Amino acid sequence: MRVIVTGGAGFIGSAVIRHLVLDKGYEVLNIDKLTYAGNLASLDSVADRSSYRFLKADICDARAVSEAFFTFNPDHVMHLAAESHVDRSIAGARAFVETNIVGTFTMLECARAYWQSLTREEQARFRFLHVSTDEVYGSLEGEGSFSEFSPYDPSSPYSASKAASDHLAKAWARTYGLPVVVSNCSNNYGPYHFPEKLIPLIILNALEGKPLPVYGDGSNIRDWLYVEDHALALAIIAERGRIGEAYNVGGRNERRNIDVVMRICALMDELKPSGRPHEDLIRFVVDRPGHDARYAIDATKLEVELGWKARQTFETGIEHTVRWYLDNAWWWAPLRRGFNGGRLGLLKSDANA
Repeated sequence: MRVIVTGGAGFIGSAVIRHLVLDKGYEVLNIDKLTYAGNLASLDSVADRSSYRFLKADICDARAVSEAFFTFNPDHVMHLAAESHVDRSIAGARAFVETNIVGTFTMLECARAYWQSLTREEQARFRFLHVSTDEVYGSLEGEGSFSEFSPYDPSSPYSASKAASDHLAKAWARTYGLPVVVSNCSNNYGPYHFPEKLIPLIILNALEGKPLPVYGDGSNIRDWLYVEDHALALAIIAERGRIGEAYNVGGRNERRNIDVVMRICALMDELKPSGRPHEDLIRFVVDRPGHDARYAIDATKLEVELGWKARQTFETGIEHTVRWYLDNAWWWAPLRRGFNGGRLGLLKSDANA
């Protein structure tokens, strides 16, 4: 199996590539622009494999993407390249529109041209997996979970751009017959996560004795999914998912943000005691604009139809994650020097408050 993975130097993309190369023995071409969140060190374990190749390219560059298709001849495409941090989308939405919408359009068009050049047998084998987020559904109030039938109601520039890219992917399936499958996942966490995100930010700030910023009162709820479980799910969806369908991927691990932070603090007290409880470092800060109250994913369709199930509970996954960051400063220390752990999702009025 030959697979193009876009955004493969990112958090989820690198986990996907490690799974495809090391566990499944596939040939993989990683296309990544290497923005601030792209880190080839996350792929050290596969970098020397003959089955792995890397192409530094922007997915908005149609010439480079088309050449990659026609020279690598993929059976599958797993499209993960995206600007992904909500806070950054609040401060500067243009990059999200360009990468997530225009970039996805470019990928779909290049894939369509390539797919139309294939034999019927090769066309039947080809799949284009568009990887998205549960944030396209907006905010859940009260009980219940997002299903594949939930209406789209994005709140942030990030989620709006991903919603648009989802619609493009589904339209290319319906209009052109391109064999597209879409996935929507809950919040990922685990090793190799860029330190602007909540869990690695809290771990590293706690390690360094810095304040632990929690938006609002910490009551926002997320469904947490261990990244390696997600990588396994994406491989299954790409291989066996029904064309034109969407599949939700969730860990069934709902937690309030404050409970996530408190659990990390407890693990840090156990594994890296500092003389006082780490929870003393928690600081409640001005909430992010448009901050969705709750996300929860119903992954029944994926579990029943394709047989996937998350292997990690939140308790096991968060302990693995904390231990990984404590043991792998070689990976995060260079990134940390370029990002001081401050808040990113500020409007000018907030910054001046």
